[in-house]
Amino acid sequence: MAAAAWLRRAVCRSGCVLLFLSQFYILSGGESTEIPPYMMKCPSNGLCSRLPADCVECKTNFSCVYGKPVTFECTVKPSVTCVDEGFRSQKNFIINMTCRFCWQLPEIDYECSNSTSCMPVSCPRQRYLANCTVRDHIHCLGNRTFLKMLYCNWTGGYKWSTALALSITLGGFGADRFYLGQWREGLGKLFSFGGLGIWTLIDVLLIGVGYVGPSDGSLYI
Repeated sequence: MAAAAWLRRAVCRSGCVLLFLSQFYILSGGESTEIPPYMMKCPSNGLCSRLPADCVECKTNFSCVYGKPVTFECTVKPSVTCVDEGFRSQKNFIINMTCRFCWQLPEIDYECSNSTSCMPVSCPRQRYLANCTVRDHIHCLGNRTFLKMLYCNWTGGYKWSTALALSITLGGFGADRFYLGQWREGLGKLFSFGGLGIWTLIDVLLIGVGYVGPSDGSLYI
C-alpha cells in the first residue's frame, strides 16, 4: 500500500516537472508563434506570380541586359501560401520582369518622400534628396529602398493667376505678397506704397515669369 502511494507521488512529481519544462521551453522561444513581419503584406492562397516582392525570394541575375525581358526563379518565404494558375499549391515559380535596377524604374513604380524646405521656383530648378521605396508588386534588381535626387514639384494650392491679378491690381498695397505668405515683404510694400510704384512693377514682372512664388516653396497650380 505504501509502495503504491509512493509510486503515485513519484508520477505526480514527474508530471509537474515535465509540465514546468514544457512551459519553460515555449516561453524561451522553442515553439514561437510569432508571425513574420512580411506576412502582413502576403495574401493567403493568391497567385504566386502576383505576390508582393517582400513575400518571395528570387535568384536574380545581375548580368542580364538592361531593358530586356528576363525570368527569375523564385520561392515563397516560410508561412506564405499561394497557388498557380490551376489553383494548385505552389512553392517554386517563375517571375517575368524587365532587367533593371530599382532606382532605374519609372516614377510611377515607386513612392518618394516630399520636401517642404526646397524652393521649386528658384532658377535653376532646385533638387532635393528623397528617400524612395518601390511599390509592393513591382519587381526589380537591387535594394528596394534607395535615395534619389528629385525636382521640387509639390504644391500648396496657390494659383499663379490669382497672384498675378493681385500684383497688377493691389500690388501697391502688398496684396500679392500677403497672398503668397510673404508677410514681411507685404508690409514693406504696404508702408512704402509699393516702393513708390517701382517695387510694384518689379513684382508684376517677377510673378509673371514665375520667379516669385509661395513662401512655403510649393509650385503654383
